[in-house]
Amino acid sequence: MTSSGGATASTDATTTTTATASTSPRFTATRRRIDSNELDNDNNNNINGSFFFSKYYDYGYNNSHNNHHHPAFIRYPFSRVKSVFGLLPLSWLKDTWQWRRKHVGGGGRYYYNSKKMIMMIMGVLLFMAVVSMFVKVALWDYYINNNDNANVNNNNNGHVDFNNNNNNNNERNNGLLILQTFKDDLASSAQRAVVDGVQQSSMPKRVLEKLSSTTNTPEIWQKPDSENYQQCISRPNIKRSRKKTNGYIVVHANGGLNQMRTGICDMVAIAKIMNATLVLPSLDHESFWTDPSDFKDIFDWRHFIKVLKEEIEIVEYLPSQYAAVKPLVKAPVSWSKASYYRNELVPLLKRHKVIKFTHTDSRIANNGLAGSIQRLRCRANYEALRYSQEIEDLGKVLINRLRKNNEPYIALHLRYEKDMLAFTGCSHNLTATEDAELRLMRYNVKHWKEKEIDSIERRLQGGCPMTPREAAMFLKAMGYPSSTTVYIVAGKIYGDDSMAAFMEEYPNVYSHSTLATEEELEPFKPYQNRLAALDYIVALESDVFAYTYDGNMAKAVQGHRRFEGFRKTINPDRLIFVGLIDQLDSGAISWDDFSFEVKRLHAGRLGAPYLREAGESPRLEEYFYANPLPGCICNKSQEKKSSLKLEQRQSLQSVSQK
Repeated sequence: MTSSGGATASTDATTTTTATASTSPRFTATRRRIDSNELDNDNNNNINGSFFFSKYYDYGYNNSHNNHHHPAFIRYPFSRVKSVFGLLPLSWLKDTWQWRRKHVGGGGRYYYNSKKMIMMIMGVLLFMAVVSMFVKVALWDYYINNNDNANVNNNNNGHVDFNNNNNNNNERNNGLLILQTFKDDLASSAQRAVVDGVQQSSMPKRVLEKLSSTTNTPEIWQKPDSENYQQCISRPNIKRSRKKTNGYIVVHANGGLNQMRTGICDMVAIAKIMNATLVLPSLDHESFWTDPSDFKDIFDWRHFIKVLKEEIEIVEYLPSQYAAVKPLVKAPVSWSKASYYRNELVPLLKRHKVIKFTHTDSRIANNGLAGSIQRLRCRANYEALRYSQEIEDLGKVLINRLRKNNEPYIALHLRYEKDMLAFTGCSHNLTATEDAELRLMRYNVKHWKEKEIDSIERRLQGGCPMTPREAAMFLKAMGYPSSTTVYIVAGKIYGDDSMAAFMEEYPNVYSHSTLATEEELEPFKPYQNRLAALDYIVALESDVFAYTYDGNMAKAVQGHRRFEGFRKTINPDRLIFVGLIDQLDSGAISWDDFSFEVKRLHAGRLGAPYLREAGESPRLEEYFYANPLPGCICNKSQEKKSSLKLEQRQSLQSVSQK
């Protein structure tokens, strides 16, 4: 074998061979067989009958022992420890070996007690493990505290050296243990703790991430805890059974864009319940906005059909054999259960073959439906209904401009528009002329049932949209600085001087009309529903979404943001806020007290998860699309259990069919 000093020793089973160096004094190693008499003598002196190896070594030391020939069973652990950690001074090994010669053997000849030797090895390894842990803790503490007295150098050998030039010599002279190098395996693990791709950074990646999410990101921009909830609308991997359709449903969606959007999703669910074929919906052209856009102008209609093809059949037009058939015109009963459509409308559909629904808004219940139907409503809303490519592209452009220099922004749904003020009868802070104009509009819209409204009483009841000034005071009280970028999600704000108070507090105010260029807006200008679709995209992707009234857009966007991971959404309590701001304006409370109360009262209104509950009547309960939990959002652990049960049920069904 090859010795550590480089000499070669040949061995024989019955003879003794001595290896010496010609240039430097060294010890000699002799190995021979143990005869039976010696073995008997050893067994008599053996402590606890310990096992002895069949070979032993005699060591004779000359002037130096820098090149030992240790037995394999002791040389290997020490060499591994030394090579991995580099922490064992050679003098320690020498002293330990001499101690063993003195106390265990005598006169240069001794035997090895294996039990004691193993205990010693285990002690050494345990000691090294403790030292290794100490070093790792020291390294971690170094990174966290950014110790300026130490320098980290990555050399070409893949080692990490920690040098303290002022104290190295003193530490060595005092006999302290000094870490000089790590081997590649330990060094690589230390290097992986350093943030990837960030130059001149000595913080571990996870620490940087933690700092980014807590320290560097102010609380006003942090999203609420999703509490282990996630999307759960995936469809079972089962192909739809091709049943013969009961007939065709022609849909006329009514209302504004978001009212039509959620209504179309309900029509998808109704077509599933009725086993009907859905004709691509037509949109409302006679509402307040009188927008002539149709489904294909706003939505990606091919994507809509493709995503839902395994759920229901959707056709672009009525087949030729039914094109001339006069459909049965009907407005479904609002907030209906599935039984209404199965028991009352399916027989009508089978008889007439084509039914035209004149209204789509709120035509199915929020609660009490099968889980598969609720998930289908969400798949239609959040996956199938995608805006046209032109709208999506411009929406992304606007978002990038708002986020210049990686700054966050608020999307504020400031529903202070003429139609909403006329409908609610709210005229706070408006002129007498403007109030009269709103009253006239309210009387001219026939389907608005409420005509005489006390504006002051309605506001104190929390039934009015916030004024622009009230919205500014609310954001300021919540802690958003005047430098905050605010995107107004709305049409034209009503009132000649309404936005002056808001812009005095928040000058960085934008809308689609000020953020986009004239050329970019040209294809969208005459079409209010397409502009509303742009606002929807910007609001959905905002860092914070706040709304000043519970309109259809506020409901649709907040529900979508919940579905996308509970993005921060502020829902002002208008009833309480009106009382607070009136006290502030009258001098009854200070600004500090006002701000404290606003923050305290809205700590639980930031978009965190909570379960939607059924109310006394469908009109009074929370809207399904405003909070699709339960139905489309599930607890992760509960979802796993449900998936397991579903797989077991499907397996049993397949076995029974066979």
